[in-house]
Amino acid sequence: MHELHDGYTRFRRNVYPAKAGLFSRLATEHRPGTLFIGCSDARVVPELITQSEPGELFVIRTAGNLVPAYAPGADGVVASIEYAVAVLGVSDIIVCGHTACGAMTALAEGHDLGSAPVVADWLRHADAARARAAAAPAASGPAGVTTLVRANVAAQLQNLATHPSVTRALAEGALTLHGWVFDIGTGTIEPIDHAVAAA
Repeated sequence: MHELHDGYTRFRRNVYPAKAGLFSRLATEHRPGTLFIGCSDARVVPELITQSEPGELFVIRTAGNLVPAYAPGADGVVASIEYAVAVLGVSDIIVCGHTACGAMTALAEGHDLGSAPVVADWLRHADAARARAAAAPAASGPAGVTTLVRANVAAQLQNLATHPSVTRALAEGALTLHGWVFDIGTGTIEPIDHAVAAA
């Protein structure tokens, strides 16, 4: 915790003064252009990867960058997607997976999640990704995880398209969906072809 306090002190002393005008504007204006749906993994920082300023990204982070298919009822992820699209009017949504994803590793390697039942239940949102990966050429170990990571991004793009606000914005040509896989070791991004996601 001490490191976080020190970081805040450096922010106030070294960063905030140069960006005071930006923060003053952001205090009364919120108009991000992109919704970034990424993994909760601490190694994947959307603003760092994209070099975005505060206010440019609306960010949702979930374990495994999972997006539940639309269902009526209260759900924090669903509500955040609806808010970003219907209220803020974002023009782009990125679903970003990453290498060495713990959630995808657990699924690919069949880890026992008995001690984490809520996590196990949450990972059911990757069932379609598991089916996609199983249909791919056989791979095991790290290659199998990478195959599942890619398949998962494609599957989550499909889930995203089931949300009414997203469906409307796509039909109106006001929204574009993007799939990315971020390689932690190399700092590179592999785009996931939209045609693959629709397959």
